[in-house]
Amino acid sequence: MSAPAIKRITIPDFLAWSEGQEKGRYELVSGEIVAMAPERAEHGRAKAQIWRALADALARSGASCEAFVDSVGVAIDAQTVYEPDVLVNCGEPIAPDAMLAPAPVVIVEVLSPSSRHIDKSVKLAGYFRLAGLAHYLVVDLDRRTVLHYRRQGADEPILLRIVTEGVIRLDPPGLDLALSEIFP
Repeated sequence: MSAPAIKRITIPDFLAWSEGQEKGRYELVSGEIVAMAPERAEHGRAKAQIWRALADALARSGASCEAFVDSVGVAIDAQTVYEPDVLVNCGEPIAPDAMLAPAPVVIVEVLSPSSRHIDKSVKLAGYFRLAGLAHYLVVDLDRRTVLHYRRQGADEPILLRIVTEGVIRLDPPGLDLALSEIFP
C-alpha cells in the first residue's frame, strides 16, 4: 500500500494562510508549511543589533536599500519561502502590504540549536538560487563568528570568509558591517 499523497501548496496560498495566523512564524518548504521554533532572548537581541547596524550603514551610504528584520519572506521557487532573520532589499521600496522581498542583496541568519544545520546547508543553497543575492551571513553567537558567503559573479563559485573580528565589506550595496556591532 502506498502512502497518501501530501497536498503541497503554492506561495499565494501560503501567504493568504499566513496572514490569518495570530501567533508563530512559518516558512513554506517545497510546498509544506513549516513552523519556526520559538527564539531565545539572545537570538532576538542579535537580530535587532544586526538590523540596526545594517540600517545605520544604509543611512550613511545613501544606498537605495532598506533593512528588514522578521517581516518579509524570500521566495526561492514556486513552493518555497524562507523568512530570514534580517535582510537588505535594494531598488524600489517594498510596498507596505508586501510580504515578500523582491530584490534581497544581503540575507542574515542567526544560528539557533534548531536551525544550525539548515541555515548552513539547505538555506545556503536555496538563497544563492536568487540571482541578485550578493551576501549571505550566518551568525554564530556561541562562537562569536560570522560565516560570510559572497557571490563573485554569475557563474563564479561562492566564496566563504570566516570572520571573527574587524569589518565585513558588503559590496553591493556598499556597506561596512563591524563585528563589534553584532557582538558588543
